[in-house]
Amino acid sequence: MTDLQSAAPPASADESADATAEAQRTFLDVGGMTCAACVGRVERKLNKLDGVRAVVNLATRTATVEHAPTVTVEQLTGTVEAAGYTAAPKSPNPRRAMLAEERERRDVLRRLVVSLVLFVPAADLSIVLAIIPSTRFPGWQWVLLALSLPVVTWGAWPLHKKAWQGARHGAATMDTLVSVGIISATAWSVVTVLTPGRQRPDPHGLWNAIVQSDPIYLEVAMGVTVFVLAGRYFEASARAKAASALRDLSTRGARDVSVLVRDGSELRIPIGELREDQVFVVRPGETIATDGVVESGSAFVDNSAMTGESRPVPAGPGDRVVGGTVCQDGRLTVRAIAVGEDTTFAAMLRLVEDAQATKARMQRLADRVSAVFVPCVFAIAALTFAGWMLFGGSIDDAVKAAIAVLVIACPCALGLATPVAFMVASGRGAQLGVYVRGHQALEATESIDTVVFDKTGTVTTGLLEVAAIAVADGFTEAQVLRLAGAVETASEHAVARAVVARAGADLPAVEDFRAVPGLGATGTVDGRTVRVGNPRFVSPGVLAPAVDAAAEAGRTVAVVEVDGAVAAVMEIADTIKPDARAAITRLHEAGITTVLLTGDNAAAAAKVAAAVGIDDIRSDVLPEGKVAEIRALQAEGRRVAMVGDGVNDGPALAAADLGLAMGTGTDVAQGAADVVLMREELSAVPDALGLARATLKTIKTNLVWAFGYNVAAIPIAAAGLLNPLISAAAMSFSSFFVVWNSLRLRRFGSR
Repeated sequence: MTDLQSAAPPASADESADATAEAQRTFLDVGGMTCAACVGRVERKLNKLDGVRAVVNLATRTATVEHAPTVTVEQLTGTVEAAGYTAAPKSPNPRRAMLAEERERRDVLRRLVVSLVLFVPAADLSIVLAIIPSTRFPGWQWVLLALSLPVVTWGAWPLHKKAWQGARHGAATMDTLVSVGIISATAWSVVTVLTPGRQRPDPHGLWNAIVQSDPIYLEVAMGVTVFVLAGRYFEASARAKAASALRDLSTRGARDVSVLVRDGSELRIPIGELREDQVFVVRPGETIATDGVVESGSAFVDNSAMTGESRPVPAGPGDRVVGGTVCQDGRLTVRAIAVGEDTTFAAMLRLVEDAQATKARMQRLADRVSAVFVPCVFAIAALTFAGWMLFGGSIDDAVKAAIAVLVIACPCALGLATPVAFMVASGRGAQLGVYVRGHQALEATESIDTVVFDKTGTVTTGLLEVAAIAVADGFTEAQVLRLAGAVETASEHAVARAVVARAGADLPAVEDFRAVPGLGATGTVDGRTVRVGNPRFVSPGVLAPAVDAAAEAGRTVAVVEVDGAVAAVMEIADTIKPDARAAITRLHEAGITTVLLTGDNAAAAAKVAAAVGIDDIRSDVLPEGKVAEIRALQAEGRRVAMVGDGVNDGPALAAADLGLAMGTGTDVAQGAADVVLMREELSAVPDALGLARATLKTIKTNLVWAFGYNVAAIPIAAAGLLNPLISAAAMSFSSFFVVWNSLRLRRFGSR
């Protein structure tokens, strides 16, 4: 398993107190949560268990629990159920979760439709009878109750049920507020319509009729039910849209695969039965089952599911392919090199899940407010009732204002403000080939003002080739390539791959191999000591003029030494990525400074920098020097992002305020980074920063709305300036606005 695949998002200081090396991770599907108060209750209950650290996401209805091996899944689910919610281990099949949510939406829709059909005539009748007493006919009370009671009982039953479950466990949530509001309005209306002697003469004028109307609030109780059900339905539908990108990603994997058996025939088996080193067949239009290496055949592969790239890439013998991508044409036979949870595809899904299990600082503030929100609203409602009665208001006015306070408060918007936005952004990022590890990385992008680029494999394609070889006396080109190629077979560096490619196949084995990051490598081949590296690692001696000529041409140099004698100088040529200049220009337009940081010589670095538009060049920098350069920029007060792909970039990626690793790079680089870019194009960098900033802006807008709405709306309702029916509509709109605003991130596009 690679570092990328096994890495979890870095825990914040307040999250990591109880973490241990033996901690296990469990994902739970939690049902019955409706607001941030529910999230806080489930988190508190789980975190009271010894050796448990839990984070609950309202948008995905998922609890991510890190726990000691002594804590069982049964204990975790039992704790959640004891808090008044349902819990089960998260199903690996996303379709099961989709079906469960669809059943919930259909139930809400059914109750909404029936409630709405009864609400329209009942509300009209209730308002007219309350305002104009002369329109009341014999038995009007029973007609009104017959139309309204099914709505406030059966229609609102999910709200009452969850409120009762919370009350049994000493908890108060948004459902408690709404349920108490509905029951209060219904009870007061029933008392009003069934109390004899409430008949009065018709008032003069429409305004007087409205002001002096009887307190028949059945239309309010029904309206609150209808608006809350409508809000729940549209919120659930919007959440499904928000998660659609991730679900689409999670369902792209193949379900079965054709493996080759010994006699050359094919056997179709479920994907779960595929094992490493088995050879399988991929036909045109089929999804590649798992990560592997092509053994025969050629085809163009659509990598859009993993990288967001619309341009297919060719694949042939020796090329690596990634599970979840699509073979467009041709027939491939592929040897599996990773299966199940070890695949890149599974790692990307796990990366998104891990990212969603973290919480932003802003969301933690919202959670703390939500923990005391519902009790405070009940207290305000009680004070509102007492205040109206104390200062001469009628009991009808006092009840009306108190009910308005109960139904207008909306802790749900606080709970959804951050997780829905991040869920949408995660899905859109996955479509663009951008994977953010968590909220810490997201928050870091806001202040980034400098982006530092590694050169080889980042600004350039990294597809190096040996352009020329100068051989010293006593050696032949074939001999040098054979010895140097053997040493470089054990290295991951792009220069090493270029040397191996030029050397060809059938290379001897290397012994005592040792890589010196940023300099070169050594080893013993056929009993001879061979060193390959840059001129700081291996002196070119008599071949120094060849090194100077290569430097003037802007090429990288690899010097070969055999048994202490310089044997050859190889000129390594690279190609700048086609979109590099446009990507750098986008960063400059955003006010971001760019820096080129490389271990190559000054001439090679200057040529690449001039081609892409970077003015600040730091060349001849060793790996430990890269960290020093990052620290120096930070000491100047800059907020630095580092973009790299090699082993020698790992420390710098970790030292930067934000590390971005190219997904085509090494596992070490990906493991040290905060953001993984699966696209080869450099445009992924401004895309990642742009998406992150757009997401932060959306989260802030959501939180400003959620806090501002409650701060402004509750006093207005307490002052008696809002009809409870309008309050219910405003409450439902508040949650819907937060989800709708987050959904706009789905339109974020790459330039």
